Amino acid sequence: MSDDLARTVRIAARALGRAGLVHAYGHCSARVDGDSFLVCPSVPMAHVAVGGDCPRVPVSGDLPEGVLGEVRLHQQIYARRPEAGGVVRFMGPNMMALAALGRVPEMRHGFGSYFAPRVGLWDDIQLVRDDARAVGVIDAMGDSVGVMMRGNGAVVAGASLPEAVGLAWYLEDMCRVELAALSSGLADAAPVLTKDEARARATRQGRIFERMWDFLSHGDPELPGHKQGT
Repeated sequence: MSDDLARTVRIAARALGRAGLVHAYGHCSARVDGDSFLVCPSVPMAHVAVGGDCPRVPVSGDLPEGVLGEVRLHQQIYARRPEAGGVVRFMGPNMMALAALGRVPEMRHGFGSYFAPRVGLWDDIQLVRDDARAVGVIDAMGDSVGVMMRGNGAVVAGASLPEAVGLAWYLEDMCRVELAALSSGLADAAPVLTKDEARARATRQGRIFERMWDFLSHGDPELPGHKQGT
């Protein structure tokens, strides 16, 4: 299982890189069990090597040597949310622009419904390299599956890592729509989803997240059946 899970972590890292959701910075992880998770190598995610080592990190306690400091955010999510199976820390350009304004997107379209009741906001520009800040960020996440950090990216949590990768893409698209609404001058008058509309729309049926995973991971060299040069 560990080998398969590590492969998924590497595939996810490269998929996020190809999608432009991360660059030199960002990380992703997948839960192993109640006590530990695997995190991607501490390199730019698009550069994660085939077969590269994915460090095993305890849910509670010190980070292993060489693991990035902000992986504390993953620890906080796994410790608090037994249903969480994957976490993504990302830096999508639309999300970064909106976060720099100290704003989160409204639920204006279908992808936004998965973040009900509202995307969280951590209003602090500093890097999250201590436990106190990590606790604060995930507190700010509230009941949502995502939290944005002012000028410092976002974190999402899913039932699996492939789902978390999809949620990262969804949050980036939410921010794209919000910036377009703000630019149009129509944001205040535009409709937003109600709580009931969001609950009804946020389906996981019809291979919603599986299809997004297929889209984002397509062509990865560690996918089963992949042939080099195809």
